[in-house]
Amino acid sequence: MSKVLLSVEDTESKDWYKRLSLERDVVLTFDDQTAHDIKYAVVWKPKPGLLAQLPNLKVIFSVGAGVDHILSDPMLPDVPIVKVVSENLTQHMTEYVVWRVLDHHRQGALYREQQHAGQWLEKPQRPAQDVSVGIMGLGQLGRSAGLALKHMGFRVSGWSRTAQQVDGIASYYGHDGLTPFLNGTDILVVLLPLTPETEGIINYELLGRLRRLPDYPGPVVINAGRGKLQREADILKALTDGKLHEATLDVFEEEPLPRSNPLWRLPNLVVTPHAAGMSDPNHLVPAMLRQMTAYEQGRGLGPVVDRTRGY
Repeated sequence: MSKVLLSVEDTESKDWYKRLSLERDVVLTFDDQTAHDIKYAVVWKPKPGLLAQLPNLKVIFSVGAGVDHILSDPMLPDVPIVKVVSENLTQHMTEYVVWRVLDHHRQGALYREQQHAGQWLEKPQRPAQDVSVGIMGLGQLGRSAGLALKHMGFRVSGWSRTAQQVDGIASYYGHDGLTPFLNGTDILVVLLPLTPETEGIINYELLGRLRRLPDYPGPVVINAGRGKLQREADILKALTDGKLHEATLDVFEEEPLPRSNPLWRLPNLVVTPHAAGMSDPNHLVPAMLRQMTAYEQGRGLGPVVDRTRGY
C-alpha cells in the first residue's frame, strides 16, 4: 500500500497525522525499504535532500500557501507540487487583512494611546471611499481580501506579476505598472509569493513611492505574505523618519522574531507571530485526500505550482 510522508517542521504534527491517518498510511520517518513505498509527501519546510530520498514519490503537498520552503531545496525531485488553499485559510487571511486595514484607518493605535493617558479627544476621520488600499498579489488570498475591503467602501487596486482581472479592483501589473500602483496607494497590503524577483521588494525606495494624502496621517504597510519580501532595516528606518506612518508585520526575515530585534519596540508597528492565515488540518487534509484520490483515478491535480514562476 502506498504511504504518505508527513514532514512539517516548525508545525504541530499530531493533528495533521491524526487527520491523514483516517484514510492513509502515514509515516513520519522512513528507512530504505519504507522509502520505496512513499508516493505522497505532505510537508512544511522539509530538510534539504529529504524528498530526493523517495524514489517513487509522485506528488508533494504544501501545508501552507507558500511553496518557497520547498523550491529552495537544490535536490528537489521533479514531481508536481500542489498548493492547497482552502476556504478556511482564505477566510482567516481575509479577516486578518480587514482587521489590520481598519485598525490603521480608524486610528486604533492613537486611541489606545489616548486611553492609557486618560484623554478624551476625538480626531478627524477620513471616510473609506477617500482611501486607497493597494494589494500586492492578486491570487486567491489577495482577491478575497480585496473584494471584502471593496465591499466596505475602500478604493481597492491590485498589482501582480501578470495581468489579472477582478471586478471592482483596478489592476496593475509588471514593472511598468508598479509605480502608478504605488503612487495611488495609501495602505499597502503585501500578499505576494516569495520568488527571486520578489525577494526584498518591500524596501525603502519602494515605500517612498506610496501616496501621501492631505489630512491623512501617512502611508501604511501590512505584510502578511512572506518575511523575505521585506527589508526590515528599511521598514525600521521608514517608520522612524516618517516615510511610513504605521505598519503591521506578520512575517519576518528570521522567525521567531528575536527578542533583541528593535521592531518589537516601535510604537507605530504591530507585530503578530505569523498568525494571519492559519493552516488548519481539519480543512486542508480533506482537500489533500481528494487530490490523492483524483491522481490515482487519473483525473489530474490542481492547482499545481509553476516552478518557473515560483508559485
